[in-house]
Amino acid sequence: MNSLNKAQIIGNVTRDIELRKTQNGQFVCTVGVATNRKWKDANTGEMREDVEFHNVVCWGKLAEIVAQYLKKGTRVFFEGRLQTRNWEDDAGVKHFRTEIIAQDMIMLTTKAESEKMAAENSAAPNEPAPKKDEEEIKVSDEDLPF
Repeated sequence: MNSLNKAQIIGNVTRDIELRKTQNGQFVCTVGVATNRKWKDANTGEMREDVEFHNVVCWGKLAEIVAQYLKKGTRVFFEGRLQTRNWEDDAGVKHFRTEIIAQDMIMLTTKAESEKMAAENSAAPNEPAPKKDEEEIKVSDEDLPF
């Protein structure tokens, strides 16, 4: 019987995207995404809020699209699978990092919001502004190299 490893988040990008290339020539980028939840504290009746930070890894064509269109503050939907990496540093300390390996992305920021962010970030020379006629970018599994 098969298992299911699926993650879906909707949140805001926490930093501008840096596109990199692996030694094999494969594009990759890591996206910081913040999600929040609000609830009413049962004991005090006060509204409370909790923020969770996620690392989303995008590969290939999806990485290129993400780097081109997402900016800090962009509201975005990511769907993918969870993967935990571990490594040992030079001091012998073991580290763990759980990431979402993205398979799909949908921009949720409106055209007006995207244009405002693009204008604010116009000093960034390598990142073109979003096209005015694009509200949603969806990448399918066929666009991914694996």
